[in-house]
Amino acid sequence: MRASSSLIDFLLKEWLLVVSAAGLAATSLHLGRLPRFSSDELQVLWILAMLFIAVKGVEKSGLTRNLALRLERGRQVPLKLVLGTFFLSMVITNDVALLAMVPLTLLLDARRKGLLVILEALAANAGSALTPFGNPQNLFIYWHYELEPLQFISAIAPFSLFFGGLLTLGALAVRCRRSVPCPVEQAPVDGHAWLHGMLLILLILTVLHLLPLWTTVALPAYALLFDRRSLAIDYALLGTFLCLFGFTDNLATLLAGELAHRDHVFLFSALASQVMSNVPAALLFADFTQHWRALLWGVSVGGFGTLLASLANLIAWRLYVRDGNTANATGFTFAFLGMGFAAFFLGLMLYRLLSA
Repeated sequence: MRASSSLIDFLLKEWLLVVSAAGLAATSLHLGRLPRFSSDELQVLWILAMLFIAVKGVEKSGLTRNLALRLERGRQVPLKLVLGTFFLSMVITNDVALLAMVPLTLLLDARRKGLLVILEALAANAGSALTPFGNPQNLFIYWHYELEPLQFISAIAPFSLFFGGLLTLGALAVRCRRSVPCPVEQAPVDGHAWLHGMLLILLILTVLHLLPLWTTVALPAYALLFDRRSLAIDYALLGTFLCLFGFTDNLATLLAGELAHRDHVFLFSALASQVMSNVPAALLFADFTQHWRALLWGVSVGGFGTLLASLANLIAWRLYVRDGNTANATGFTFAFLGMGFAAFFLGLMLYRLLSA
């Protein structure tokens, strides 16, 4: 009984890995061939693994939580929490930014915590879209299409800046009254923090093509020798990427076509993200188009909307509804979806306006 319960828990938690592996197996059997993995795809997998190690090291050292706690002090707490999530997600990824900020928000003795969590989820998706290393789909698009840093940032900057400004106004409108300070002690930072921070900078310089790829060997080497906590990364997500790379290669062989119109790329990738998440949507449509700007916008806008649209959405939602100090999970879910779809349709209109 316990084994079946563990299996169900695994399937629910790692549904994306299960679905992508099933898709890979089914298409490989149908084609009678194994998929081909390009050197670019293998490099993306390596960079992703190194990014996970660097971010996990910074997180385990206490540095991320320490920064998050500093944002909670003083005035304009909602603004600092939302903008803190927005800017942190650009460097430590949207998922980790939410894992740092949402639990802190839920510990506040304050009203309207649900609204703050929703704004933080939107901020994580909008902020992480701006940098090549802000989320996995950005890193893939950046590496797959061999883009330059300014080329990438300038293409998606209107999206991030528009929603950054909108969320700033939303955070300023939130009245978050607190009767007592946040009941959390200052987070300790251990001696590995700054070295992990330096290794994260090294990785960012590598992603920006300012350092050769081989220099990232320093990350697992340091983790193995001095801080093995940072090796506790999301290996299931790496496995999901491997399966998705193979699945999309098989799919490209089956369909043997191309999406020629950029507006179709944008719309289809944004809509596909609503049911399959924006990470696999990016990997799927990259095999069918050279319109990388439309794809980048599509999966960025597609991160808003349903809970499945972005893994960051699921993280924020789960943290709120599973917290013992929150209530009315149904009301929170409807509010989350309502604001998410409002942002989704605003993103559609913004793209339409800028591409006209």
